[in-house]
Amino acid sequence: MANRVRGQGTSRRPLGLLGAVLGGCALVAGSVVPAAAHPGHGTHPGHGPVRYAALGDSYTSGPLIPRQVDANCARSDQNYPSLVAERRRVADFDDVSCSGATTAEMWQAQGTNPPQLDAVTRDTDLVTVQIGGNDVGFGSIISTCAKLGAQEPDGNPCERSYRAAGYDELAVTVARTAPKIDRVLRAVHARAPHARVLLVGYPDLLPDDGTGCFPAVPFASGDFRYLRDTEKRLNLMLRLVAAWNRVEYVDTYGPTVGHDMCKAPEDRWIEPLRPAAPAAPAHPNARGEAAMAQAVLAAAGRGHGRR
Repeated sequence: MANRVRGQGTSRRPLGLLGAVLGGCALVAGSVVPAAAHPGHGTHPGHGPVRYAALGDSYTSGPLIPRQVDANCARSDQNYPSLVAERRRVADFDDVSCSGATTAEMWQAQGTNPPQLDAVTRDTDLVTVQIGGNDVGFGSIISTCAKLGAQEPDGNPCERSYRAAGYDELAVTVARTAPKIDRVLRAVHARAPHARVLLVGYPDLLPDDGTGCFPAVPFASGDFRYLRDTEKRLNLMLRLVAAWNRVEYVDTYGPTVGHDMCKAPEDRWIEPLRPAAPAAPAHPNARGEAAMAQAVLAAAGRGHGRR
């Protein structure tokens, strides 16, 4: 299965998709978005999911949020898939999300976690997928920008570094990740052709107005807008790939605006690099996972067959 799916990457489909993503992102990341995807492909005619498979990375698994139920993947039973499963009262729930996962871990084991796509079968009714952040390099971007910000807090050293070659390296990386997301969604459809499939975007990590909060979040003041736009570009890419595959996109950015890592502890749903609540640095806390659960529940509860 894995070889056949990856083999499709040599066709013209990913090249066409890459062009669509590059064109779509050129509209200015996050400011203009296409119409919602047709949910006709990958929907289930029943009244609710019977079997639910959750695929994803650490934004899905909920590292350090109590109660941790899988040490290998830093997975919490209060992450958004668990909250969705509880609210929907699913009969069969398989959460294989894992911290550090990339699209490659859809097909290969990650420690004791089996290939995530193994959780998707022909009788799966609902699939959520949140992946791509590690393919783009969330961790290295944060560490690089924090290091440069400490050296030049009033400038934009991170943006200059990623544009040093004469182009935006992160924008290119986002575009190159699009075919990987496309292959994941096609593999999900192949394994569960009747399932409702939701591609989940990433929540608002930094102030949406572009303001900074150094030193609480140690990025240079001029880099906050650049990093905000990079995340919006990633989410726009995910939305476009979802539409390309006739999959429903779940916006978690909009519902979390105003609760980014620069906010006071009582208001934030994303923890900063030195968390005050149980959560990994630059990751959702329990309230952030609950907010993403609400977004997924709202999408899952919408009627089928409309744009």
